[in-house]
Amino acid sequence: MPAADLGLMSAMLGDFGCEDSKAASLRPLADRLRPRALGEVVGQSHILDEDGPIGSMLASGSLSSIVFWGPPGVGKTTIARLIAEHSDFEFVQISAVHANAADLKKIFGAARGRWSQGLGTVLFADEIHRFNKAQQDGFLSYVEEGSVVLIGATTENPSFELNAALLSRMQVMVLRPLDRESLETLSVRAEALLGVSLPLTSEARSLLIDMADGDGRAFLNLVDRVAGVRAAQPLDAPSLSRVISKRAANYDKTGDWHYNLISALHKSVRGSDPDAALYWLSRMLEGGEDPHYIARRITRMAVEDIGLADPDALGICLNAWQAYERLGSPEGELAIAQSVIYLSLAPKSNAAYKAAKFAGSEARRTGSLPPPKHILNAPTRLMKDLGYSKGYSYDHDAEDGFSGQDYFPDGVDRSDFYDPVERGFERDMKKRLEYFKKLRSRRASGAGRG
Repeated sequence: MPAADLGLMSAMLGDFGCEDSKAASLRPLADRLRPRALGEVVGQSHILDEDGPIGSMLASGSLSSIVFWGPPGVGKTTIARLIAEHSDFEFVQISAVHANAADLKKIFGAARGRWSQGLGTVLFADEIHRFNKAQQDGFLSYVEEGSVVLIGATTENPSFELNAALLSRMQVMVLRPLDRESLETLSVRAEALLGVSLPLTSEARSLLIDMADGDGRAFLNLVDRVAGVRAAQPLDAPSLSRVISKRAANYDKTGDWHYNLISALHKSVRGSDPDAALYWLSRMLEGGEDPHYIARRITRMAVEDIGLADPDALGICLNAWQAYERLGSPEGELAIAQSVIYLSLAPKSNAAYKAAKFAGSEARRTGSLPPPKHILNAPTRLMKDLGYSKGYSYDHDAEDGFSGQDYFPDGVDRSDFYDPVERGFERDMKKRLEYFKKLRSRRASGAGRG
């Protein structure tokens, strides 16, 4: 950015409230650029605009408790603080990592005291999902009476991590990763504040945005480091990569990202899109996911979504799993990638999956009904006298190698659990099934051989 433009931008920004002191310069750039009004917050217009939930809430002058759910560095703390300032409420911040029962008791007591004097309190609970059940229950009475407006921040799915009673009293608002336009806005503000233009080519500037992966705080940390680089000429993308390592992508092997990405991989395979499936596979592997877990899940895909439309799919997945166990990383991961491509392009059928679920439901419904006596073995005289094995027809001795006998329990009507599709190998399975149905019908009517 030219020096004249930097000076103009600095004047327009009003330095974002950052004092021109040595102490201020030691503060992190993200802190120095922290917005002083909700209109300065970037990337969250869907909740902050006049017709958004927070915009509407502030316009009506009626605050309610909120859970901000989103990745790190997207403005959860800042928005909570600005809501309190806009409403003339006291802002109190706690973290589940550090707060104990005594801290909470003191905070609630002070909030109730302010409330008795007609003053409000916004209690910002960072990482609210880390509070245990008893602590979460402890918020309820204060939220219900209105002595605190609770704003929680979490990176985890609140429907899994928060008590139902507390969650029912709060609005869940999803904050988004910052898009490229928002991060570019932050870079312009940072250049104005620092009084320098980032020594980057346009390609390197784009790469710097990619490195942040939607995290505004991480991005400003990267900007601060680049601003301090003394270079004879602007850094290109390879030079920037040597100076600064790429930020690790968001991934939690036990949290939302774990489940979201495996869901994306599974649905891409089911949707016969090998390119998307490879992308999500790579995202998981880059995030540090255990390839054994992925191998197990793609084996499940083979039996759930391909089934008998391609009976080879299961064997290919099991072989890929075994190949990974023998080769290790990174070579073994190629076998997993190959199986993902195969599954994506294989004919799809969930007929076997549905049949197993249907049969399981019927088995639970009919309880412990015994098999019909004609298919029970009779190794003793007593069992023969009781009718075991009586009337059994040995299929190999029957016409067409098929007796057509009923193998369901007495009193249970025959059910058609398995309904193969007209795709892949199941086309043949469907023909066989229809053939045996026709023979069974003829045996039952005494029509003889088909």
